[in-house]
Amino acid sequence: MGDPKKPRKKWERPGHPWIKDRLIEEMELLGKYGLRNKRELWRAQTLLRRIRDKAKALLSLPPEVRAVREAELIRKLYKMGLLESEQGTVDEILGLTTEHVLQRRLQTIVYRKGLARTIHEARQMIVHGHIAIAGRRVTSPGYLVSRDEEDLIDIAPGSPLAEVVKERLKEGAATTQAEG
Repeated sequence: MGDPKKPRKKWERPGHPWIKDRLIEEMELLGKYGLRNKRELWRAQTLLRRIRDKAKALLSLPPEVRAVREAELIRKLYKMGLLESEQGTVDEILGLTTEHVLQRRLQTIVYRKGLARTIHEARQMIVHGHIAIAGRRVTSPGYLVSRDEEDLIDIAPGSPLAEVVKERLKEGAATTQAEG
């Protein structure tokens, strides 16, 4: 069974550590998505690698079994928010990139919703407990937000930042109306 204090690793490091192009790409993604270290990036890459492996395994199955399992995998990825429609194909699954996974992180979604001014401020707000999903505080910036939970993200009830952020959102809405 294993020791519960020693959970399984959720990431694998790259096979060759010193490929210049990969290092440059990793640094760009770290800055763009406000990741703390490369381990967070490798975790997203590992998740994507496992999803792709499942999709490749589907290709070798008999047609009737493949159709059922393909529909299950596509439905799961749609609920996760990685696919745009439930009518996806294996080719769309194989076409997913690391950025698709990083877009589903709570930190990125908080920033895109305008609850934080920068991606780094979004991370800090989450870690300090100012963000909640459906009223439940979530303190992990790497939490993968499902399609159902995306609309439920808001400032945590009782957070001292609630008024400041609400005011900032109102000012942003007023500015966009004045421009339009």
